[in-house]
Amino acid sequence: MTDTSETIFDIRDIRVTFATPDGAVEAVRGVDMNVKAGETVAVVGESGSGKSQIMMAAMGLLASNGRVEGSVTYRGQELIGMPREKLNRIRGAKVTMIFQEPMTSLDPLYTIERQISEPLRVHGGLSASAARARALELLKLVHIPDPERRLKSYPHELSGGQRQRVMIAMALANDPDLLIADEPTTALDVTIQAEILGLLAELQKKLGTSILFITHDLTIVEAFADRVYVMQHGNVVEEGKTEDIFQRPTRDYTKMLLAAEPEGSKPPVPDTAPILLDANDVSVTFSMPSGFLSPRFELKAVQNVTLSLREGQTIGIVGESGSGKSTLGRALLQLLPSEGRVVYQGTPIQGFDRAAMRPYRRNLQMVFQDPFGSLSPRMTVGDIITEGLLVHEPQMTRREREEAATQALREVGLEPAVRNRFPHEFSGGQRQRIAIARAVVLKPTVIVLDEPTSALDRSVQKQIIALLRDIQARYRLSYIFISHDLAVVKALSDYTIVMRTGRVVEEGPTGDVFRAPASEYTRDLMEAAFNLKKVLSRQASARA
Repeated sequence: MTDTSETIFDIRDIRVTFATPDGAVEAVRGVDMNVKAGETVAVVGESGSGKSQIMMAAMGLLASNGRVEGSVTYRGQELIGMPREKLNRIRGAKVTMIFQEPMTSLDPLYTIERQISEPLRVHGGLSASAARARALELLKLVHIPDPERRLKSYPHELSGGQRQRVMIAMALANDPDLLIADEPTTALDVTIQAEILGLLAELQKKLGTSILFITHDLTIVEAFADRVYVMQHGNVVEEGKTEDIFQRPTRDYTKMLLAAEPEGSKPPVPDTAPILLDANDVSVTFSMPSGFLSPRFELKAVQNVTLSLREGQTIGIVGESGSGKSTLGRALLQLLPSEGRVVYQGTPIQGFDRAAMRPYRRNLQMVFQDPFGSLSPRMTVGDIITEGLLVHEPQMTRREREEAATQALREVGLEPAVRNRFPHEFSGGQRQRIAIARAVVLKPTVIVLDEPTSALDRSVQKQIIALLRDIQARYRLSYIFISHDLAVVKALSDYTIVMRTGRVVEEGPTGDVFRAPASEYTRDLMEAAFNLKKVLSRQASARA
């Protein structure tokens, strides 16, 4: 039986500093934390509060310009300064980590099977066949569809949510003693989120695993954690039992976080508003490799989707990971080959190649789901934001471009002084804001937003929602808003489309869909989004 009074992970006076062109940046400023055996501890706070950097420092994974001071012990062993060879025997086996951005954590040259099998063979000593069997078992455990075929897939062939589930499978491979989960459900839709949380709870009960859960989603924290640390500006400002923090918070900052739920609604645009983007029977099919001497497998990612986006309208697209949401968004902007008909302001653009689409790119922008993967690591933030202006506004002077970048950064809540920093120096939420700034700086007419708030804490989500509303009203922008976060879709969209396995299962005015969903699938999504505690309790009863 697990001794729940034993502290297995102890953090004392941790300080993390980054050397930047603008001087030293203190990301963490003397933080104390601990995790007991079999306990779930949540660390919450706004984007950039330092919560992820504590764990990166503890695991010896800080960026090269980072420096750590203080003490981190795992079952009495000091991890700070531990030789890499000895540290490698602990991390990946006894202490594992689920990273926030799976696309940057998975090797693009390795199949999913090889990536899951490697820690099993290195730390578990399994044979190749045994490791493959365990990898398949883990993919089934995290509900990857068609797991046998997905073993042969590469990361770019999976959706964002599927990649995150692969990361979770890798972390669970060796039944760790401590699981550090950095936003592990950020890229997952609400139903899968509930399943994964239930899975982690089951693992904890069975193996006594301790979980250190870094998240901005307070709904998850309330349903899942035993204790909470609240961070702000690199400091812990409040800590305590979850019930006490949620029912009786003492700090104004904590109260603000708890009150920062997306609110309001968007009135529908009139039927007389001009149609900017019209899509009819859009389908996308991927040809996937199969076994040796076997025919290639065709995956129908999007099947016969029709929609019309009017000026000033926001269409929300929701559905499970792998339902085709992101693929549809890319197809509408001609970033993927597709069938059907797509018309932008009266011009059929279906089948346009890169050169033919170039005049339309300024007006048809996209904010991608994975900001770290879409931001060049070799470019400063200023260069990233002004790159589009160099292409589409070549007559602008350097000073004019810098002024435009400054305005765009301010619009997304970042200080202009960050222009000289690189993407790796920012938190996941800050990188997402940079990606939004890169899109809005061109003042397009249509923006496809693919999970633009998934990496953001609730308080920043409210700011981004207000920002997107303000920009939309000012410039009559139209959005296609792809998200698994139903609360955000409800607040921002005036029309909602629900997708499942590439098809539209329900659509209509947002108020109607949320008030009286017609399909059972939509009702399940709603319950998982707004009654997570109830869903987890039902799962636990079913397992018992």
